[in-house]
Amino acid sequence: MRLLLAVDGSVSSDRATALVAGLPLPADSLVRIVAVQQPYADALALSWASIGDAAAPSLEEDAEARHLREAIERAETSLRPVKVEGFLLHGRPASAIVDEAVSMAADLVVIGSRGHGTIATMLLGSTAAEVVDHAPCPVLVARTPQMGKLVFADDGSNSASEAEAVFTKWPVFAGHDVEVVTVAETAVPVAAGFTPGLYDQVLESYTEAVEEARRQVVEESQTAAHRLAAAGFRTTAVALEGDAASELVHYAGEHETGTIVMGTRGHTGLARLVLGSVARNVLMHAPCSVLIVREHKRK
Repeated sequence: MRLLLAVDGSVSSDRATALVAGLPLPADSLVRIVAVQQPYADALALSWASIGDAAAPSLEEDAEARHLREAIERAETSLRPVKVEGFLLHGRPASAIVDEAVSMAADLVVIGSRGHGTIATMLLGSTAAEVVDHAPCPVLVARTPQMGKLVFADDGSNSASEAEAVFTKWPVFAGHDVEVVTVAETAVPVAAGFTPGLYDQVLESYTEAVEEARRQVVEESQTAAHRLAAAGFRTTAVALEGDAASELVHYAGEHETGTIVMGTRGHTGLARLVLGSVARNVLMHAPCSVLIVREHKRK
């Protein structure tokens, strides 16, 4: 495998490094470790020289460069004897990481979350969010130092199928139990605006639709679990009901999940890839690591 690990010396990037160090990588794997130094003029959108202290940015930049090189060296030490190579890059962090992933034809990008707030309201750092949106390969946003218990979020879509395929393609999942979780999204129709008698008809139709949705998610979770079991995994099928992202986040918190694996189709607009809302909300609020596998475009 070819992995790109982004570090910055923070606690969250240390967790990402520890997670990679614990993966059962094939002997011929390559881990490229990168840290990105953003020029101060770009970061502050002004020229330090223009405010009369030309020495300040040089000293600060030198200190930051040392800090980032030390972070790279610590990661290299942690990951050996796997083949590693470290680079200090310059530019916008998210853009530089994505460009490096393209350049090395990475199979996976691993990055820390730099989350904020309590577990229930954890937010995704801006660099991690942008990398996930633009990366040419799956991205693992690490919030814990181990892969831990796996939840595969399946909705029967093509993107979910591509996410499911990584279990059999990547040896890093060997030996893990997989809980296949599907969610039936249901909402009770509001009575306001219906004429007398019509709401009862709508509610009856809704009830039938809900029962069909429940049946479908149970079937989907069991079918996917059987496929993974045939590939050698110990699996459990779980069917939930409600808002997909909220239920996945809640389930992960209640069941000590280590990593959620999920696909996303994403949306293209203004030359920018944006994750689907379910994947985005899970990334924003999950208390665990999240591996996002984007659906490849069909030509």
